[in-house]
Amino acid sequence: MAAAKILVVDDEPAIRNLIHRFLAKQDYQMESAEDGKTALAIFEQFNPDLVILDVNLPDANGYDLCKEMQSRTGVFVLMLTSRTDEADKIRGFNTGADDYITKPFSLGELEVRLGAILKRQRPVTIAEQQCLTFNKLSIDPIRREVTLANDLVPLTALEFDLLHFLAGHPGRVWRRAELIQKVWDYEYVGDQRVVDVHIGQIRKKIEIDTTQPTLIQTVRGVGYKFEPPETGEEV
Repeated sequence: MAAAKILVVDDEPAIRNLIHRFLAKQDYQMESAEDGKTALAIFEQFNPDLVILDVNLPDANGYDLCKEMQSRTGVFVLMLTSRTDEADKIRGFNTGADDYITKPFSLGELEVRLGAILKRQRPVTIAEQQCLTFNKLSIDPIRREVTLANDLVPLTALEFDLLHFLAGHPGRVWRRAELIQKVWDYEYVGDQRVVDVHIGQIRKKIEIDTTQPTLIQTVRGVGYKFEPPETGEEV
């Protein structure tokens, strides 16, 4: 399998060069940029699998850049920030970021996070290739598309993975920590509310009434479950 292509976007040369050199040694194909304009130009040519993106750039807002890049390809985005504010993290995830790492961080931690995100590109097994259909809701793991009453539902890569995982185990209740392990694919040391944020985003897109969700249900004090609709019931 070809080495993953990674683009590092950070206006601090020391951090940018350190990440670039470290990941190049791990055999990733690397490119880097110091601002948003350069990043988009390289993005077009390089077509990276993953972008390590600093939130604060001299000429661009990292959140906007994340949205822009993900509107063009199914790229993964790992946000870098010096802020530890919870609101910033939630904003990052709401704009489609796949993960978040706060400066200062260790290169070892960065490598683990990257590896976990890129594992989501693994080929799906035969069992996982089956299209999941629940009345008007259809989840296609090969095309990575979700449709509701034949309309395409725009989900980020992580939202798709989370919905597909829950729907693949209908009726089973999952704790937040279990979902992080299964979907994020590593022991998440941060705030487990990251799961709630993503569930909230999915609900906005597939539930008729987000105040009374019927498909992805909250099990108080435990976590979440996907409850398939009864046949003939509206989705």
